[in-house]
Amino acid sequence: MNFLPSSSISKIQSNCDWLKIAAIRESKGGQYGCHSLLDSGLKNKNYLFGMNRVFYSFFNNLLKYLKELFFGIIIKMNDIIAIGSATRDAFFKVNFKLTHFLKAASGWAYLLPLGEKLEVEDVFFTIGGNAINASVTFSRQGLRTACLAKIGEDVSGEEIRRRLKKEGVSLNLLIQTSKKPTAYSVLLLSSGERTILNYRGASDTLDFSDLDFKKLKSRWWYVSLTGRSIKIFQRLIKFASKNNISVAVNPSGYHLSHRPQEILASLKDITFLVLNEEEAARLTGISFKKEKEVFKKLDKLMPGILAVTNGKKGATISDGRFVYKVDTFQEKKLVDRTGAGDAFGSGFTAFLVQKGFNRFNISQLKPEDVIGAAQLASANATAVVEKMGATEGILTKEEFQNPRWKNLKIRIKRI
Repeated sequence: MNFLPSSSISKIQSNCDWLKIAAIRESKGGQYGCHSLLDSGLKNKNYLFGMNRVFYSFFNNLLKYLKELFFGIIIKMNDIIAIGSATRDAFFKVNFKLTHFLKAASGWAYLLPLGEKLEVEDVFFTIGGNAINASVTFSRQGLRTACLAKIGEDVSGEEIRRRLKKEGVSLNLLIQTSKKPTAYSVLLLSSGERTILNYRGASDTLDFSDLDFKKLKSRWWYVSLTGRSIKIFQRLIKFASKNNISVAVNPSGYHLSHRPQEILASLKDITFLVLNEEEAARLTGISFKKEKEVFKKLDKLMPGILAVTNGKKGATISDGRFVYKVDTFQEKKLVDRTGAGDAFGSGFTAFLVQKGFNRFNISQLKPEDVIGAAQLASANATAVVEKMGATEGILTKEEFQNPRWKNLKIRIKRI
């Protein structure tokens, strides 16, 4: 008695139900057919043997299908999703005169003559925003990346979509709305420093109703919210915690000013937190002049990695066991500091994801791992400030192999 090969079972006519799966070729007539197990009456032992063959083939094919389905889902899952703002950026290079202005945070301000027309040396258009900047880093570092942000149904929104697609970032989570135009920033550049005129637009309207949590499954999230969108922060963190998603957080100054307590309450579920010195002081309520106290408080509240940046002076990183004082790479030419913070935070996160670290094994991080992450973070930030715009200088995986990025001074001290 010869049986149909497994590849032919699917071709059996549909009117043969699953009880009639004993597909055989009659030994006398040589015709294919479907014979009910009940009809056979189990009179012939060959039928039992045949049924075993058919069931084996059926379940073997079913197992193969389930494996393909399961691994297909795993393969398609994002390595990381960047969640935050998306903007269209316009850079105007100008030669403004600086003057002392005590009310400004930096103590300096541009002096603009009222009522006059001023010449602009150069104009440059690009894309930016926390989620955009981070997602470009992740994609260029070879990670499967998606960007969750909200843009308008306009020319600027389409340009953002075009650029992200070119970078290899998934557009599946990018939300478009007709109610608000795409966020827009005008950046006035002078001697590498800048003043930003910011319109939050659609980016500011990211809300609970925009979140399709079924699509948000990923190994990691990178969360950097600002404006009114900060209200979704806690819900995101709770979902990530319940679904074993590792989270890197780079909170905006706006978030820290308006809802610092919810960030503190979420630290137990954050795998990597990056702040600047002013933000760290604001979050803890401790002057950064008492740096040890700042780190002591935050290390106690979070099980993950903490990085505090200080612009040109580098960064201080704690893994709960050691403190790392990280210098900066020498920049060839300072063009624009926009996006340096995003480049550092996303660069550090990219290294963690590449090496397979997550919320469950972050305590196994070795000093050489922290050093490697700090090198990528610092190199990425340096490369960004050497070009105009927050995404133009972001390093690819291949560019990071340049010997220039291998020598970074890092001092390590046990806590």
